Amino acid sequence: MEAMWLLCVAVAVLAWGFLWVWDSSERMKSLEQGGRLGAESRTLLVIAHPDDEAMFFAPTVLGLARLRHWVYLLCFSAGNYYNQGETRKKELLQSCDVLGIPLSSVMIIDNRDFPDDPGMQWDTEHVARVLLQHIEVNGINLVVTFDAGGVSGHSNHIALYAAVRALHSEGKLPKESCPQPSRGSGWG
Repeated sequence: MEAMWLLCVAVAVLAWGFLWVWDSSERMKSLEQGGRLGAESRTLLVIAHPDDEAMFFAPTVLGLARLRHWVYLLCFSAGNYYNQGETRKKELLQSCDVLGIPLSSVMIIDNRDFPDDPGMQWDTEHVARVLLQHIEVNGINLVVTFDAGGVSGHSNHIALYAAVRALHSEGKLPKESCPQPSRGSGWG
């Protein structure tokens, strides 16, 4: 009797999994046919340090790739806090390769204006200028970055949020990139 019960549970779980996958693919087709997704979407992931892409954004990047977005990555530092910048840059490029971000779409800023230092607050206006230039040059229509708390509270992460927020407030982000805030998103 117990074996029959386990078999019924297994069949129910498999059926649910099949229906979930089928429903997901149907929703994807519907969104693509509605013109809301596709290869014309150019998404910029803005991170502070190598490893942010994997630690905080890997599921997002994989989802965007599945939706056929062209993903660009802009990293504002080499992650040299422990004098491992060269190693971390190489690791970032390897990670991007695994995540499906073309290496030609990866830009690592490595200068003294943006040091990897949790005790240093980056200049919001300077970050915003660099970010806007990258958005315009690459025809970006969606920007993804940290929330108001920088996810982990790191001041460099928070500076990126502040710059994106400033560009949004000034109406400088592409219209397609205007945020759709959710409760607790920090955009309010």
